[in-house]
Amino acid sequence: MKNIKKRALMLVPVLLVLAALYYYIALPAINIHNASIWKLLIAIPVILLIFYSIPKVTFTGKRNRPLELNMVHRSSTFKLLFGIILVLVLIYGVGTLLSSPVINASKYQKLLSVEKGEFSEDIAQISYDQIPLLDKDSAQILGNRKMGSLVDLASQFEVAEQYSQINYKGDPVRVTPLRYAGIIKWFTNRKNGIPAYIKIDMATQKTELVRLDEGMKYTPYDHFGRNLYRHLRFRYPTYIFDNISFEINEEGVPYWVCATKKYNIGLFGGQTIGRVVLCNAITGECTDYKVEDAPKWIDRVYSADLLTQLYNYYGTLKHGYFNSILSQKDCLSTTNGYNYLALNDDVWVYTGVTSITSDQSNVGFVLMNQRTMETKYYEVEGAIEDSAMSSAEGKVQNLGYQAAFPLLLNISDEPTYFMALKDASGLVKKYAMVNVHNYQIVATGDSVNECEKVYLQLLKDNGIAKEEEVVPVDTFTVTGKIRRIAESVVDGNSHYYLLLDESDTIYDVNVNGNLSIVLYSEGDTISMTYTKDTDRCTVVSITEKK
Repeated sequence: MKNIKKRALMLVPVLLVLAALYYYIALPAINIHNASIWKLLIAIPVILLIFYSIPKVTFTGKRNRPLELNMVHRSSTFKLLFGIILVLVLIYGVGTLLSSPVINASKYQKLLSVEKGEFSEDIAQISYDQIPLLDKDSAQILGNRKMGSLVDLASQFEVAEQYSQINYKGDPVRVTPLRYAGIIKWFTNRKNGIPAYIKIDMATQKTELVRLDEGMKYTPYDHFGRNLYRHLRFRYPTYIFDNISFEINEEGVPYWVCATKKYNIGLFGGQTIGRVVLCNAITGECTDYKVEDAPKWIDRVYSADLLTQLYNYYGTLKHGYFNSILSQKDCLSTTNGYNYLALNDDVWVYTGVTSITSDQSNVGFVLMNQRTMETKYYEVEGAIEDSAMSSAEGKVQNLGYQAAFPLLLNISDEPTYFMALKDASGLVKKYAMVNVHNYQIVATGDSVNECEKVYLQLLKDNGIAKEEEVVPVDTFTVTGKIRRIAESVVDGNSHYYLLLDESDTIYDVNVNGNLSIVLYSEGDTISMTYTKDTDRCTVVSITEKK
């Protein structure tokens, strides 16, 4: 027995050192809802049991007498350790079972409250400067291009992959910090921190590098005490962090928005978000909020993946868990993608809703608020997003463009899929609009306004919209003398570009739909209706010639 105690005392400091290293590296939350803590608690007595189970050989010192084998694993210590392991495994197993939707289907189904909305009333026809025209992949291309042009930073830093979509002063933007380009670059630049972040306007595609007066010193790309996850863990040892996103406040100060998990069912089930920790990326200062008390400029508390999972619980578990697997009566689920829409100074996740038993059409769609978890369901039957994307790609199959996952917009009170069409390098080349009810109605254009003009005409031609209803968003009129006129061919279509009077505004006239432009020359006076694009104005119609 003395030998056993001696061996135990020798093992204790080793286990303490190993536990400290594990905590410093793995950073587990000390929380009964954290499954990894239970696994660690089980692993410790297992290691002790293995150690004690090693047979101890005793030499008697007598000739021709067999060695005596002291089997420690038969002792009371063995039984104690085995009992501890059994109890912990039992608690973990029962806790997992009691947390599962198998026996808590109704509780999971009620995690998310869903309101029914009216499409034409809630989803107003919005200006295109509020619509994100780029997806994350396209934003990454623009960010990398911007970084490559900055000689003073490109050798030391690279662009991180955050690209959080937020509302910044009413505009949809994606923001992402820079990160150290390797451990050596971190060592040489750690004193001043990361000097900038990239901001991309998702409507205009304007890409800006925002330099900071003082560098960011608390990021996931730092090491030791300044590593963001370690910095958070040492201050909040019991918090189980979920979604950590990069955002900027209205003054452009960078923050990390760190949502914490809240388990509502059993030990490990029914996850939502309980609190939000706001960490200043420059100073490391942290502020802890309840979700409802978090600053209004924060846009990303609930991740898109969590929101879609919660809706899937809501849609599939109405009649119990086994119904969701077997008969699947009244089971609805989200489609295989999502996008973001800026509404009322918040970011909403959009995704379609389809029946589990049929994936060829949508029965509606949902909008889910990433800050408040507010969810609205709209009953709009029509083509599934994949079908609309295929239809748009078929319209430009000769160019080989690929469609990004669409948004659902209100165009003349018609639910309409809007998507970007990208070339093989991932750059946006065209835009497409596809009618939800009839995905054979497809319009494409080099600009959003041109695409809308073609789409509105198709609605009129197919008897879906009346003449007086076919009005583009944000149209303007202008009259002036043509100072300069030039012709060009874009993707097989003839375009005329005009400059009027002393203005430097460029007006783009597509001959297809405005054939009368060929009658004009420099010095003529012209009146036009147009819409504003990012770098020019697209002419909708020519109204007068003098």
